Amino acid sequence: MPASQPTASVSDAPASIPPSPLMRRAPWAGLGIAALLAGTIVALITGLVIGGGAAAPAFADPGAVVRWGLPVGKALVNLGAAGAIGALLLAVIALNLQSEAYNRALDIAAASAAVWTVASAVTGFLTFLSVFTQPVSLEPEFGRILGRFFGEVELGQAWLATTLMAAVVTVLCFVLRHPALVVGVGLLAVAALWPVAQTGHAGGTADHDAAVTAVFLHSVFAAVWVGGLLALVLLRRPLAEQLPTVLKRYSTLALIAFVVVAASGLVSAQLRIGSLAGLGSEYGMLVIAKVTALVALGAFGAAYRTRVIARVETSPRPAFGFWTIVTVELAVMGVAMGLASALGRTATPAPEVPVTELSDPTPAELLTGAPLPPEYTWWRLFTEWDLNLLWALLAGFGLFFYVAGVVRLNRRGDRWPIHRTILWISGMITLFIVTSSGLAVYEKYLFSIHMLGHMILSMGIPVMLVLAAPVTLAARAIHARKDGSRGPREWILAIVHSKWAGIVGHPIVAAVVFAISLLVFYYSPIFGWAVTDHIGHQWMIIHFLLSGYLFVNSLIGEDPAPYRPPYPIRLLILMATMAFHAFFGLFLLSGTGLLLPEWYGAMGRDWGITPLADQQRGGGIAWSVGEIPTLALAMLVVWMWSRADKKETKRRDRQADRDGDAELAAWNDMLAKRAESDNRPS
Repeated sequence: MPASQPTASVSDAPASIPPSPLMRRAPWAGLGIAALLAGTIVALITGLVIGGGAAAPAFADPGAVVRWGLPVGKALVNLGAAGAIGALLLAVIALNLQSEAYNRALDIAAASAAVWTVASAVTGFLTFLSVFTQPVSLEPEFGRILGRFFGEVELGQAWLATTLMAAVVTVLCFVLRHPALVVGVGLLAVAALWPVAQTGHAGGTADHDAAVTAVFLHSVFAAVWVGGLLALVLLRRPLAEQLPTVLKRYSTLALIAFVVVAASGLVSAQLRIGSLAGLGSEYGMLVIAKVTALVALGAFGAAYRTRVIARVETSPRPAFGFWTIVTVELAVMGVAMGLASALGRTATPAPEVPVTELSDPTPAELLTGAPLPPEYTWWRLFTEWDLNLLWALLAGFGLFFYVAGVVRLNRRGDRWPIHRTILWISGMITLFIVTSSGLAVYEKYLFSIHMLGHMILSMGIPVMLVLAAPVTLAARAIHARKDGSRGPREWILAIVHSKWAGIVGHPIVAAVVFAISLLVFYYSPIFGWAVTDHIGHQWMIIHFLLSGYLFVNSLIGEDPAPYRPPYPIRLLILMATMAFHAFFGLFLLSGTGLLLPEWYGAMGRDWGITPLADQQRGGGIAWSVGEIPTLALAMLVVWMWSRADKKETKRRDRQADRDGDAELAAWNDMLAKRAESDNRPS
């Protein structure tokens, strides 16, 4: 759902000139909401007419109310979600936490979430009528079918979950005001978009996961973009002189949202259109209109972003022209959201055939939704690709912001070690390769490839990231806030110094989690969930990275940590973890039972070694390849120990030069007095 940030040049009146009566009387909040709704409705109706999304089907017509009500309801769901998520994010990242604007933003989020809740409930009910084509009735049979839809059918469960989560967000926005708790509410609001993301166009059978990820990211960051701008308009009066500062912060969020919306929209369009010929279809024409709006608004925003902010900063009350442009942009955002809702009801050029409807699905297609890849050879790890958009974007943003921080330090005259930058870049590139290359393709079918990816994620990448000291860089490069708000620097430091981080970051706890999670993960239902479920797989990647990072940081990190034990204790912890890790690898290597037979043993592979032999190979990888980063860690701990001893020796030598070795003299004097006391007759 493309939209844009405030992007036009304005002629602001000097601060000494009072605003005009028209400026004071203009109901910008109402005009902004009206513009957003008008743009949405016009584009939605146009898109439904062009794409045929509201046309009556040949059979089982649910009626005009359902056919038109469904896309309208979905558009209201998107608008409510945008208002809630955008206002929550603006509150915790851009506003003074003690100000009226902060409390007003949470009220806006609560009202938007209420709209989201009602719209989700209505849309879910209309979806039921569309699927079952049941006339509305007060008969018990109607209630039974309705309950079955929301309790047993995946589509109904998704809408029920979204409605309940949106309702919880509504209540929590009213009762919670602490920023940390508000962050939790924001995460819940983001999570509430996931069930619906799985119910729309989900691409073909083979690319379902990629399509769902793209839709989810598109929804979340479009909500940030649209909702943030709408919140700015609604907070115009409470912000007052703080508006230029908040506008600058929102502009950064909008730029990030633009990148993600553009990338996810491109992936979604490619999956659903299939080829260039698909652009000539009704769906393709609506996509072209949506992309045109995104490109135009993005280019316009990039061209004028710096100029607009600079002009607004010169006046505490932006001029009439500025708010007019913002209102027009909200209308264009509405157009984009309306087109998005219409696209959701338009047939796609690329066929979307569920695996259950394939004429003769293979075992691999029944399990994974995709046919078997070509026979595995080592070089296919670099020729087969399966883009994971989420981790590709995280790696890309990680690269950009780290390098931007280094550049800022250099411009300020501060020095940042080049090896840290190289290590961070290497870590981000490795993360992208592990999550999107042949490793991601073949890990679904070969346990050994899965284990290789596990070792890299939990032991290889964390070493590079820890040595890059990202928290230290953030603390030095990001400007500190002094206006009562919390920016990225404040949130990062708050997390690092929190009680939770103090517990999980303790060397003993980090080592236990790192080691024991091997057994818990592979010998519990968690392994099956992580392998077979898309969201479980993303959780697995996060867990491997985070547990490895905390363990490595507790031993060799330069970023803040709750406690770092003496170097001998660090070596003992490391050696104990190495022993446990080796035991786990040998256990797999010599095991005779398949860990996940209903998955790895049922793929129907006609190439490669047997599933059990492949699992034993995975144990060998865990035992051998996995120990390489651990040995590197041991060498780094010993080197740091030696360097610390040399520093301490030099310190003592300098102290001795300053005070004539008073410490040694005092020691010798104490020994002499003890000897004299011992020789004294009793």
